[in-house]
Amino acid sequence: MTWNKSENELKKVLDNANTWHPNIKLEYKIGKSLPFLDILLTNINGTLSTSVYHKPAAEPYVVPFISDHPRHVFENIVQTSLRRAIKYSSTFQLFNDERRYIKSTFLYNGYPSSFIDNIFRKFFSGYISSRSFLPFIGNEDQFLHMRIALSGQPSRQQSQVEMRIATLTTDDEHLIEELENKQEATIQEKKKPNEFQNKLIIHYTHEKRFNTRKRDLHRIFQETFANTSILETKLIVGNRNQKSTMKELIRKRPREAILKSKAKASMINDKKKSGL
Repeated sequence: MTWNKSENELKKVLDNANTWHPNIKLEYKIGKSLPFLDILLTNINGTLSTSVYHKPAAEPYVVPFISDHPRHVFENIVQTSLRRAIKYSSTFQLFNDERRYIKSTFLYNGYPSSFIDNIFRKFFSGYISSRSFLPFIGNEDQFLHMRIALSGQPSRQQSQVEMRIATLTTDDEHLIEELENKQEATIQEKKKPNEFQNKLIIHYTHEKRFNTRKRDLHRIFQETFANTSILETKLIVGNRNQKSTMKELIRKRPREAILKSKAKASMINDKKKSGL
């Protein structure tokens, strides 16, 4: 929380809150810089800034590069660190500090410098030129653009469009509704037709005593739903009987065409042998 009054008044409020319940005690820390989870909040002349928080006792260890892991695991670790740095750093300077810390950490854990630079370049590929010598973003505009994209925040242009839509009069609401209906109609046209639409499929295991099952089901369906719209649904009745083990093991006679072709081939071979 932020507090604009004196520190003594804030302590009085917090101490008073600790008297509300005997089993609930608040631990507080007052200062211009406070950690919250893995974010460090800093009050700079009334302006809050955020950055990645590292515990003082934490060692700069990650998965060593010599460990027996697939290559994509190392790439994901580097990219995750960069993504967190961009999301949590509120200024370009704080991001650069965290980027240097990330590279130093991975170098300390045996990651080759060329490998780290390649991951950096791949990560920033959509925001830096392919001819850029440095494998990272170099100005604040690129940083802000990438931060908005990764955090899902609307851009300035998107915010302006949303404001214009919000200020539309009720007379223009029907135009928006018509546009939405057209979009829905376009989506429906692009959808593939469902071949099972308006069809009711019933499967059963066939036995000798079920010889009239199909006919009986169709008759019951017609009698039950007579003079209703359900009759527009097509009833399909079939069985899922699998081939018996005996049929699977029986070696069937090949097609006649195959037998003839083999017979002709054998006769030709016999003639050639006799000619020799």
